[in-house]
Amino acid sequence: MGALVQGARVLVPGEGIVETSVRIEGEKIAGVGVDARLGDRLVDARGLLLLPGIVDLHGDAFERQIMPRPGVHFPMQVAFADTDRQLISNGITTAYHAVTFSWEPGLRGRDTVVAIVDGLEEARPRLLADSRFHLRFELYNLDVADEVADWMQRGRVDLLAFNEHMAPILRKADRGESLGTYTGRTGLSEEDFLALVRGLEARTDEVAPTVSRLAEIAKANNIPMASHDDRTPDERRHFNALGCGIAEFPLTLGAAEESRKLGNTAIFGAPNVLRGGSHMKDGGIRAADEVRAGRCSALVSDYYYPALPQAPFILAEAGDASLADAWDLVSCNPAHAAGLHDRGEIAVGKRADLLLVALPDGGRARVKATFCTGKPVMVSDWI
Repeated sequence: MGALVQGARVLVPGEGIVETSVRIEGEKIAGVGVDARLGDRLVDARGLLLLPGIVDLHGDAFERQIMPRPGVHFPMQVAFADTDRQLISNGITTAYHAVTFSWEPGLRGRDTVVAIVDGLEEARPRLLADSRFHLRFELYNLDVADEVADWMQRGRVDLLAFNEHMAPILRKADRGESLGTYTGRTGLSEEDFLALVRGLEARTDEVAPTVSRLAEIAKANNIPMASHDDRTPDERRHFNALGCGIAEFPLTLGAAEESRKLGNTAIFGAPNVLRGGSHMKDGGIRAADEVRAGRCSALVSDYYYPALPQAPFILAEAGDASLADAWDLVSCNPAHAAGLHDRGEIAVGKRADLLLVALPDGGRARVKATFCTGKPVMVSDWI
């Protein structure tokens, strides 16, 4: 016995958005454009869009569930349960929780990261979304390299990203500017924080071999890799050579264009699309422009889950992309970038991770139902 969704306009690979039926059997899509079978549950979805579930490669909004204010912590299981509800209500069926493993103490230090890894593994059987661990390794966090290598070899890391936030900190320090932005989340005084930074700066020669080693282990274990905030084409080429096929938030048009030339997946933030531009003080890159130019391959929630189901409709309304192509930015493209070829499309044999979405009314698209592996995990009162 299965379910047949009827009357919806469906995003079908190679055809665009067409009115057709979709049959769900167990955890899979069993048919597209088919008739009901005896005993099928019929789902009347007239007036709605049936779209692939969203695959979010980079979301760190859950950090606010763990520590909503500096120094104020809440239980990990409460945080993951509430985050899961947010994901499902926004149509995110596969979520990579982006966790920065830094040399800093505090929110991004070892104790917190270990608690997140352990907490996610413990919570996962109860979560509705397919929740995965995206480890953002700070390049100067040299003393935990062996631990990270062990995690990868034991299957605890689903995506590895290389972050480098030391350079902007050193620039601030060299100019004598306040480091309060950083010390606030670490609990250190500026003097102690600066001493920590200078000590790590002296170990710069250890960074490159450590990164190369971790990249080799990731490749050996089929873990997709990304680099974060690439600034130049050379930097993108360097990380691509290491096996990082994903460019997270390239900071310059040159780095974004190099990613396109290399056939990499360049990701930008859906909040950038929703807000009409970057939240960065210097203006940053406008994600919609990158979509129009063909340099943006995928959109992610970054720090705000509700932006993901809205961004494709905003892009389509503005003429930056067709709705079918815009939705690929949050489903098919990120799924393929992560090596998840079993989802992201409405096709026979794929996971039945599906959304029923009402077209924007008053500027907002509404997720009316979310199906994870064929199960209706969030359904509004229309059905």
